[in-house]
Amino acid sequence: MEVRDPVHGSIHILDEEIAIIQHEFFQRLRNIKQLGFSEYVFPGATHTRFIHSIGVMNIGDKAFDKLFKGRSYTKDILRIKETFKLACLLHDIGHAPLSHSTESVMPSLNELKIPPRFLSEKDKSSNRQATHEDYTIKAIADSSFAESFADVEKSFGVERKFIADLIRGDTDEASYFTIDGIDYFILLHQLVSSELDCDRMDYLLRDSYFCGVSYGSYDLDWLLDNLEPAIIDKKAYLGISERAVVTFDDFLLSRYHMFVMVYFHYRAVCLEQLLFKYFETSKGEYTIPADIEEYIEHDDHHLMKIMRKSNNPYAQSIVKNKIPQKIFESFNNSQVKQLEIVQNYLENEGIEYIRCSSKGRLSKYYSAEDGHNKYSMKVVRKTFGNEGKEYFNINKATDLFTKFSNAHSINRLHCDTSLLTESQMTKIHELTKQ
Repeated sequence: MEVRDPVHGSIHILDEEIAIIQHEFFQRLRNIKQLGFSEYVFPGATHTRFIHSIGVMNIGDKAFDKLFKGRSYTKDILRIKETFKLACLLHDIGHAPLSHSTESVMPSLNELKIPPRFLSEKDKSSNRQATHEDYTIKAIADSSFAESFADVEKSFGVERKFIADLIRGDTDEASYFTIDGIDYFILLHQLVSSELDCDRMDYLLRDSYFCGVSYGSYDLDWLLDNLEPAIIDKKAYLGISERAVVTFDDFLLSRYHMFVMVYFHYRAVCLEQLLFKYFETSKGEYTIPADIEEYIEHDDHHLMKIMRKSNNPYAQSIVKNKIPQKIFESFNNSQVKQLEIVQNYLENEGIEYIRCSSKGRLSKYYSAEDGHNKYSMKVVRKTFGNEGKEYFNINKATDLFTKFSNAHSINRLHCDTSLLTESQMTKIHELTKQ
């Protein structure tokens, strides 16, 4: 089977993978847009998590072949390669309608009844609210979707538990990922979720292409060509050649620019806040079921249909793509005090407003010392004569990594100016100009 992708060209699907892609759980992703409300700003951004997921698997396939270049593909290597490819393909299988926006109406983790062997020790005793990743694990572990894995299980010896482990980032059976005494679990998980994962490598190029902007462009081929395993204490970590650090800088900047110019666009962010207000003011009108089979019906179209029929004013604003006017915007922390002055005035006057705070970091594991980098990416430096290698953490190799390590925040205030008096408009104008 072949997929023609506008971003990566021809993508070849193995015969054993067809049943997984054709199953209704995966086909559901055709009806979930990759960028949620961004389509309301960038009309071309109608691409879905379906083609994104296939694109992630395609990049994963290339990354794996580069990291294992020159090695004979034994039965064990083929098993972990297919396990890894499926983790890339299925990382978004549990995504709710309109991207991350609807996770606030998900049930508790306990209600999903995920088999214990698919959960971390921490989650076994937790009753936190479920996330899209929990629905991903549930679909893989305990649903009708499981029947579609028969061919990959028979041909490659793939076990669904280890697909889930790669997505979660934790395993209690490292032997499954061990080849010739080297444990490759950390490296493969990093390619699923880290500062340089296949997910980001795909969505930056894809989102940039469909939004009609150039901010997300970077040299994918050079990055893939310079991936190297960093073997430390018989564990493999994701590494890149020292000569590709500048390209990694470009990758980081591309992501930063996409956040500022696309993902944090004021209109898309405000629409998301209106969705939260809809959920808060019409409790029970839309909820996400704990039953994984019922979840198949929950896509963007399903939610939009409910909102079209709703009398809730926030739902109607979303459907009609009408947001309150933006009256204040700050791109740095120095203006937060001024924003709060305007906000306090609105509250004292009894004026309804929406505050949108968009925060993001340039990297998922933004510091090697703060405890957030469970697995740090390595830079691989070849020693004199190429007779050996030495490794060091990525944040030691690039100034950009440190420069953009702090959260980037954009704060905005919106309100319906048509409801304001002339004196209120004048006062707000004075406060925003201080």
